[in-house]
Amino acid sequence: MSHDSGANPLRWDCARQGCFNLHKRPKIELFADCLPGRLAFSDVDAIAEVNGNFLVLEWKEHRRVPTGQRLLYERWTAAGPTTVLLIVGDAREMTVDEVACVHGGIIGAWRDTDLDGLRSDIRAWADWALLHPAVRVPAATPGD
Repeated sequence: MSHDSGANPLRWDCARQGCFNLHKRPKIELFADCLPGRLAFSDVDAIAEVNGNFLVLEWKEHRRVPTGQRLLYERWTAAGPTTVLLIVGDAREMTVDEVACVHGGIIGAWRDTDLDGLRSDIRAWADWALLHPAVRVPAATPGD
């Protein structure tokens, strides 16, 4: 199976342009005092939308999900058509060891998988999302 750079490759050459995070990542910590209490902005590793349904990928080196992120994913998925896949693996090497699905406010059980298994999960979600539009486009009226 081909794992090429796909339709949206990262167009940044760290060897030539320096560290992407230092040069291009927004410094979200500058907004820490704008939110109440100890809340902070969270970055999103990857997000896609199909028919008004959203799929978020969150890469972790271990199963531990910080409390704030856990609450964010539980509440986000409970509030609307969003699914989060929590992935344990090595993002640099693109290895995958485990995945857990967050949907409807519930974090599912962790299960062993690999990169091809994750790709299958993403394809299955996309197939489902194509059949279950979350956004209704109004019908055109005569004269529009």
